[in-house]
Amino acid sequence: MKSERVQVLERVTERLQALLIWIDARFPLSKMWREHISEYYAPKNFNFWYYFGSLAMLVLVIQIVTGIFLTMSYKPSSAEAFASVEYIMRDVNWGWLIRYMHSTGASAFFIVVYLHMFRAVLYGSYKKPRELLWLFGMLIYVALMAEAFFGYLLPWGQMSYWGAQVIVSLFGAIPFGIGEALVEWIRGDYFISDITLNRFFALHVIAVPFALVFLVIAHILALHEVGSNNPDGIEIKENKDAKGIPRDGIPFHPYYTVKDIMGVAVFLAAFSAVVFFAPEMGGYFLEHANFEPANSLKTPEHIAPIWYFTPFYAILRAVPDKLLGVLLMGAAIVMLFILPWLDRSPVKSIRYRGWIFRLAVALFAISFVALGYLGMQPVSATLTLAARVFATIYFLFFLLMPFYTRWDRTKKVPDRVTYHD
Repeated sequence: MKSERVQVLERVTERLQALLIWIDARFPLSKMWREHISEYYAPKNFNFWYYFGSLAMLVLVIQIVTGIFLTMSYKPSSAEAFASVEYIMRDVNWGWLIRYMHSTGASAFFIVVYLHMFRAVLYGSYKKPRELLWLFGMLIYVALMAEAFFGYLLPWGQMSYWGAQVIVSLFGAIPFGIGEALVEWIRGDYFISDITLNRFFALHVIAVPFALVFLVIAHILALHEVGSNNPDGIEIKENKDAKGIPRDGIPFHPYYTVKDIMGVAVFLAAFSAVVFFAPEMGGYFLEHANFEPANSLKTPEHIAPIWYFTPFYAILRAVPDKLLGVLLMGAAIVMLFILPWLDRSPVKSIRYRGWIFRLAVALFAISFVALGYLGMQPVSATLTLAARVFATIYFLFFLLMPFYTRWDRTKKVPDRVTYHD
């Protein structure tokens, strides 16, 4: 005789199965699970660098959830915005935690995305047939920059106000009167004011998040259509068994879902440590000047954007001409979009490329980090010269790529994926 508990469990299981059948008849839930999770075959040899895609999804969820709670107490008004942030920090239950999670999450998002992009450069994840996947990823990056910029003004602190003033004024460099009209249109006024704050708030909480979520979905769909790349740059779909299953692939669930859970646990430990013990991160995540209310009559001693914008800000400052500086700053981002068509190497992964490409990637990474540091420093002749040198290295990585990737000696790519260099 079956125990009463077993009988209850069987009845619950039967009802859940009946519910799933009812849903599947009206919505492809099980089909989506199979196609994108349980029967999506990923390469066997994913390594540390492949954590950052799932971590980016996690941080996106953190930002959306904490952002929703922040909007419940935030007031998008120039007279009340700063005070409402202080109210959230001091009087709202757990408001300080939500605000610090959101501010730390913004920096964490860019850290994860930059590492995710760097992995794509290392292993050639932008090369055929993943060009569109890369373009979707770059559009996510641009949307993320826009989201961060619009959110940067909302605390209505000194650095928020003056940082937005400087960045918006850059559009004024466009000649023939277009720039000034564009600046006025962006601000909605002749200066950064209440209407600017309102429109930035609307863009930050509604328009850009919708675009960001849409692009993330498109990015994932494109990824699952062409398949994930791997550290060897081998297309596992080209080697299948009699059942049509890639010989070098394993189901994403449960193998990589379990692996990603481990990555999530480590990330959340580090994230929590920052939130609870160093949420300002010495002024890099939350600038000290932003704890003062915005004052249009008092300019901060040193105006600089938040750290994830500083590589491009350093390029801007390195050029004496304002218009040329704006063009080069924009070109620094555009270059990333055309990366798939600049790389002429017959192999994808850095494992099988020669010393020229390895040196170029190393110099590119150093120049990007150096530009980020220089963009946070006060202007001086020495630092401006250094910024020009590193900006030149940054652009040469892209401009010379069609040549050095063609000349570079490559190794033979194995027929099957490997688990070591």
